[in-house]
Amino acid sequence: MSRTHKFLLSLSIACACIFGFTQQAAAMHIMEGYLPLVHAIGWGALALPFVVVGYFKMNKVLKKDRRALLLLAMVGAYAFVLSALKIPSVTGSSSHPTGTGLGAILFGATPMALISLLVLLFQALLLAHGGLTTLGANVFSMGIVGPFVTVGVYSLVKKISGNTKVAVFFAAALGNLMTYVVTSSQLALAHPDAAGGILGAFTKFAAIFALTQIPLAVVEGILTVVVVIGLESFAAPELRSLGYEGGRQ
Repeated sequence: MSRTHKFLLSLSIACACIFGFTQQAAAMHIMEGYLPLVHAIGWGALALPFVVVGYFKMNKVLKKDRRALLLLAMVGAYAFVLSALKIPSVTGSSSHPTGTGLGAILFGATPMALISLLVLLFQALLLAHGGLTTLGANVFSMGIVGPFVTVGVYSLVKKISGNTKVAVFFAAALGNLMTYVVTSSQLALAHPDAAGGILGAFTKFAAIFALTQIPLAVVEGILTVVVVIGLESFAAPELRSLGYEGGRQ
């Protein structure tokens, strides 16, 4: 086994160990039964095409270079760990890192829809985090909108600043924040305020989320930069095969 493979395997095992000791709780993502049936079906229908496209994109990447499989496993473990670390927040949900920014930067936005689906499905079944009825809504916010924002911010900041690490930080942090903007919108649509309606409910949900989510977004941005620096040292060939050029600067 090469040095690169040993590093990636060790990192994946470490993530899995941390995940194994994560405290169980019911208030993760949008919890089971907190969305009306029509909303649950609607968000699932919106998320499904992205999951399908992500599946084919992932297959294409792996056929091109099988070495990317270990990176993909590490990205999945990373998302497992970070998205399972919760802080109590809005009723029916919670604040937590998303962990999808790293995968979006390395593999693109659409593969993270499939990875997020698997992450959220296992969390719902094994840890009672989130739920099956809210799976589509949670995938849409965490696995679709967040990663697309991450990819867009990464490309824009890198083009403007020329600094890959700065781009990684802002991409991961803003992708995290946008996930919770969408979550606030989903909750507001499902539970509009009696006086202020949907906009009033969104303002309340977003304000509560901001107290915990802004610091978490900063932490996730920093952590993602640290992980990328490690990957540039130990997995530079694999990163280049994915089109990531940060290690060359």
